[in-house]
Amino acid sequence: PLLTLSSQFEGLITTIVGYILLAMTLILCHGFAALVRFQRSRRLLGVCYIVVKVSLLVVVEIGVFPLICGWWLDICSLEMFDASLKDRELSFKSAPGTTMFLHWLVGMVYVFYFASFILLLREVLRPGVLWFLRNLNDPDFNPVQEMIHLPIYRHLRRFILSVVVFGSIVLLMLWLPIRMIKLLLPAFLPYNVMLYSDAPVSELSLELLLLQVVLPALLEQGHTRQWLKGLVRAWTVSAGYLLDLHSYLLGEQEDDANQPVNNNHAPGHQNNNNANPAPAVGEGLHAAHQAILQQGGPIGFQPYHRPLRFPFRIVLLIGFMCITLLVSSLVCLTLPVFAGRWLMSFWTGSSKIHELYTAACGLYVCWLSIRGATVLLAWMPQGPTIIMVKVQEWSLMILKTLVVALLVAGVIPLLLGLLFELVIVAPLRVPLDQTPLFYPWQDWALGVLHAKIIAAITLMGPQWWLKTVIEQVYANGIRNIDLHFIICKLAAPVISVLLLSLCVPYVIAAGVVPAVGVTPEMQILIQRRIYPFLLMVVSIIGILSFQIRQFKRLYEHIKNDKYLVGQRLVNYERKARGTSSVPPPNSIPE
Repeated sequence: PLLTLSSQFEGLITTIVGYILLAMTLILCHGFAALVRFQRSRRLLGVCYIVVKVSLLVVVEIGVFPLICGWWLDICSLEMFDASLKDRELSFKSAPGTTMFLHWLVGMVYVFYFASFILLLREVLRPGVLWFLRNLNDPDFNPVQEMIHLPIYRHLRRFILSVVVFGSIVLLMLWLPIRMIKLLLPAFLPYNVMLYSDAPVSELSLELLLLQVVLPALLEQGHTRQWLKGLVRAWTVSAGYLLDLHSYLLGEQEDDANQPVNNNHAPGHQNNNNANPAPAVGEGLHAAHQAILQQGGPIGFQPYHRPLRFPFRIVLLIGFMCITLLVSSLVCLTLPVFAGRWLMSFWTGSSKIHELYTAACGLYVCWLSIRGATVLLAWMPQGPTIIMVKVQEWSLMILKTLVVALLVAGVIPLLLGLLFELVIVAPLRVPLDQTPLFYPWQDWALGVLHAKIIAAITLMGPQWWLKTVIEQVYANGIRNIDLHFIICKLAAPVISVLLLSLCVPYVIAAGVVPAVGVTPEMQILIQRRIYPFLLMVVSIIGILSFQIRQFKRLYEHIKNDKYLVGQRLVNYERKARGTSSVPPPNSIPE
């Protein structure tokens, strides 16, 4: 009981323990029912046990495992931020829910990128190399079905192996590089992430901005995945020729390695030539940590040449891979931050800056440098005249992109974040006898996240003008960017709506209300509460209009069911006079 109370989550732990006891009780009752041959009771108890078992496994795989990964990442990176376990204990005691959620979120991001890297490896390596990992491209992969059919000890063994593998990778790519950096570059660490500021959610907004905007933009829009795939293939070719494992890693024909293939194979089986579709969205988060030691039957295999001393060569290959991961982690932890610090020093001088800013700046600078170098290398064989033409085209395109970025990624997020601050944050956090302080940089960071969420919801929603405009802009891309279309159809309407939402309440509170002659206290109350009040009014109007439209559709549906025969109304007359009795053009005669 004392351990449960000290964990700050006594309710959750008690519930999980209760479900475990319930599952054990159901097993005993199921065995007793099978012993006395109560078939109906046995089936009912079996179904109840399956429900409890699947629920517990989902909690463990989606909740507990990412949480373990997040805490292990935090523990291994304590020296990087000059923190200690005592600091983490104090933060957990002060805000246990927030601390657990942030560690769970970091663990989920780690699992997601690990699964994405495994999928990239399958596109490069020979089918059969990763036979021990679960293939997420497999259309027969069903996590719920596996939870139902596999026994508990199999799930427990897979969970322990996943923890060992993921934890070892964290040690190799985080803890060991940090120790080497502190040994080789003592003044480089720790990272400066403890900025004391009164701005709300300052560090959280920066972390979410880096994880949800910077990294996805680099991985999805900047050809980073193609570059990473090329680096992996170059490393594989080099390691294959050095260790005489080229046939084992890439197969007999190198051209086959350029095509996406199915890698859910094990040695000793014939190839079935199964072509798998793309993985479903979200499967990697749920099943990547189950990918270790998959015991299911293989579905294909590509033969390879087995050299002499093959186990020893495999051990050398694993050692070479570990060294490569270590060096890559060292470069990723030092180069972007060093470049970002050097660039930021020209702007801010010797003042300390949050390392998320420097890391993001360094990442984009490195990406732009690599991208520019690859473009120049592709243009050089075409001659200086073509290069000058291309430079002019790209200069104009960059100017257009900067203008669009200033409007879409600068002005709109700033206005959106300021509106969110006035509507939600300030009324909840600042009392009426205090003056709210606004931080444009933090408002912009939150506005970027809100704009991304709104754009995603718009693209998933019904077809309307904003969704059409966003899809058109995305289809055009950067090379075919239409500045006039973006300004007239996207930026100007959105900025106008946001400015009206910010200015109209302020004009009412600061211009109209004082002219009426109310007291100063009432003026302050109106100025502080007019934004959430107008939001409530607009929300109520929107809900009422939606309900009215739904009632009209219901009325039309009932009317059509009662009176509509084919495509023509019969035995129905409108009460309004002067209506035309001519049937519609698409009517079907009786």
